[in-house]
Amino acid sequence: MASRISTTDTATARAPRAPAPPPARALGPDELRRYNRHIILPEIGLAGQERLARARVLVVGAGGLGSPVALYLAAAGVGRLGLVDFDVVDVSNLQRQLLHGTSDVGRRKTDSARDRLRDVNPHVVVDTHDTMLSSADALDIIREYDVVVDGTDNFQTRYLVNDACVLLNKPNVYGSVFRFEGQASVFGVDGGPCYRCLFREPPPPGVVPSCAEGGVFGVLPGLIGVIQATETIKLITGAGETLAGSLLLVDALRMRFRTITLRRDPECPMCGTREITGLIDYDAFCGVKRPGDDEIASQGTREIEPRELAARMARGEPLDLIDVRQPYEHAIASIAGAHLMPLPELSGAASTLPRDRDLVIHCHHGSRSAAAAEYLRSLGFTRVWNLAGGIDRWSEDVDPSIPRY
Repeated sequence: MASRISTTDTATARAPRAPAPPPARALGPDELRRYNRHIILPEIGLAGQERLARARVLVVGAGGLGSPVALYLAAAGVGRLGLVDFDVVDVSNLQRQLLHGTSDVGRRKTDSARDRLRDVNPHVVVDTHDTMLSSADALDIIREYDVVVDGTDNFQTRYLVNDACVLLNKPNVYGSVFRFEGQASVFGVDGGPCYRCLFREPPPPGVVPSCAEGGVFGVLPGLIGVIQATETIKLITGAGETLAGSLLLVDALRMRFRTITLRRDPECPMCGTREITGLIDYDAFCGVKRPGDDEIASQGTREIEPRELAARMARGEPLDLIDVRQPYEHAIASIAGAHLMPLPELSGAASTLPRDRDLVIHCHHGSRSAAAAEYLRSLGFTRVWNLAGGIDRWSEDVDPSIPRY
């Protein structure tokens, strides 16, 4: 059967070549005292604790989900923890990312996390990968670990992690959060489904807001992350039953838990038909617009870079800057001279907008404003621009005094 998804040449699948496991070693007296409450559990015992000490776990993302995962795995005595993250600590992270503190704002998350985990348990080796996981390096990084925990917050990396784990035959402990709801499962184990069995295709760009745009209940990543850590420990020790073949749904607002059964899809191009034989371009697969693209895919809405807009504003060119965020976002950060017109109110207010001058639409990161620009184009507005990267890019590229959130 012909492949429905093309693969890149830079990251083709190689036969799984897992490194040899670390040699067994006896736990020292301090470790025996530290892990005593584990060791006296018949389901774990000394043998299970020694398996934890030999285990190598990669946590992708040192943010909301990665924080509780890494903290509890370190406390449990996982011998080697790998952390993948490319971001720096921002004050807006501190509401939920408990690996980091106020004094860490501005530091690389991997550095902050490493220091915290060493304090939690000096017996744990912490590897840091200060990078955005990509098709070019995912196989080489993941190959060195026994279990992968997906703590990411975007679809392209979730598909990347899933595909790399299937190609390398590694368990993938999945979690996701949005607003008050979360999900958790274990993918990629023998006979079980993978992430693509559940979500064959990503949603269209902009349909699912990011946590930065839609919000997240601060304790929810802690709840889901602890579940991911629990599943990881069970995978390593063999204790109990994991969520492989099940999807746990959590509604924190009503404190309800529901589990639905998942089965491997025999038509899944990743773990079923095996049509996908290597890592692909995940930005393109998920429809993510990359820097340098001049237009939103197939629709033709023009984008304007923050520095270009700043130059036009400085020259006094006639244009209207329209902010389609919510009022509370506008109160946190705003561009001088922008008119607040929240997206839900746009249809009623569109008739008040001028058609004889350029309209530059912006939001937080550019997704909502892209939808707003397309809506205005459908009404016959021809001089519409979308601010690339939204107010976040404006703060980064033009005016650092504007808070980022």
